[in-house]
Amino acid sequence: MTDFRIYLSAPDVGDLEREYIVRALDSGWAAPAGPDLAAFEAEVAARVGVKAAVALSSGTAALHLALLVLGVSAGDVVITSTLTFAATANAIRYVGAEPHFVDCDRTTGNIDVELASAAAAQLRSEGRSIGALLPVDLFGKCANMHALTALARHLDVPLVVDAAESMGATFDGRPAGSFGNASVLSFNGNKVMTTSGGGMFLTDDVDLADRVRYLSTQARQPVSHYEHTDVGYNYRLSNLLASLGRAQLARLDQMIARRREIREAYRSLFDSVAGVEILGGADDQDNCWLTSIVASTTEWAPDQLQHHLLQRGIESRRLWKPMHLQPVYAASRSTLNGNSDWLFDHGLTLPSGSGMSDGDLQTVIDAIGEFLARQ
Repeated sequence: MTDFRIYLSAPDVGDLEREYIVRALDSGWAAPAGPDLAAFEAEVAARVGVKAAVALSSGTAALHLALLVLGVSAGDVVITSTLTFAATANAIRYVGAEPHFVDCDRTTGNIDVELASAAAAQLRSEGRSIGALLPVDLFGKCANMHALTALARHLDVPLVVDAAESMGATFDGRPAGSFGNASVLSFNGNKVMTTSGGGMFLTDDVDLADRVRYLSTQARQPVSHYEHTDVGYNYRLSNLLASLGRAQLARLDQMIARRREIREAYRSLFDSVAGVEILGGADDQDNCWLTSIVASTTEWAPDQLQHHLLQRGIESRRLWKPMHLQPVYAASRSTLNGNSDWLFDHGLTLPSGSGMSDGDLQTVIDAIGEFLARQ
């Protein structure tokens, strides 16, 4: 494993996080449940503007339970983004359903809604059962939620939004995580805000949230002994990690603002470089989780820049390898336009963490400038 001097998106934690965790420890609530867990759920629900939130051990767990409580099961097909992290597709498999991967638009990398509609029409013509529509907010930019909501209503299927990467972003002024029958967040260590590991299920349907909470605590019945009538899961977030999340939530706007500053620095650097753009287009509503460039120039390839940065201890990363190209999903069906393949070939994600110092950022910019000067 490479020891980087500058990471892609390292956790941004400090004195406030230490204060919250120590206070939770001193309160005696080192057990999984506790007051910080309940408070964290309430604070995130209020921030996002939904009626209920359930804090879980990961965003993947949240996706799994969201599909489960919405009735997606074996024999169903779930229409989802191909340009995403594997967890999106894996959660579909957890409930026995099949993913159908849909390509993206080239500007944002988010799911192409017209392609999703065409995929649904084809599946319906074959008599297939569509269990859910599961779009992804890529790199902190919301997908087209108006069009996706309309499509889900037209198809009469649940809309589950993988907002794992978009906490703090908005779409048409409405917070990410507030759309669909349910949305899920990730608080993994590389996200804008973190609980070390963790995630959250969000919904306006309180009964759904209660069901998720029940299943996430091993489906234990409310009696004095251990009684189980359903198969449950050990998916709850711990009280200590929730205390970390509360501190991070208090700093969320500050951390997003810093990531936006970093994005603008990269934008200024590449504005004069022909054939290079910042992925995502207009980003005034994004959380700027990760800043990626897309290089269509023939003078150099993104993997050459990646190697140059690696030699200087700077982490960068290719965009998500599309799910339809992953060996584990080689047999899955997809509806493609070539955009995700093109973005994977031409994209590179640069260090974007809010904890980067001005000196670290300048080191990255200087290293990129050195590379460009050689081309």
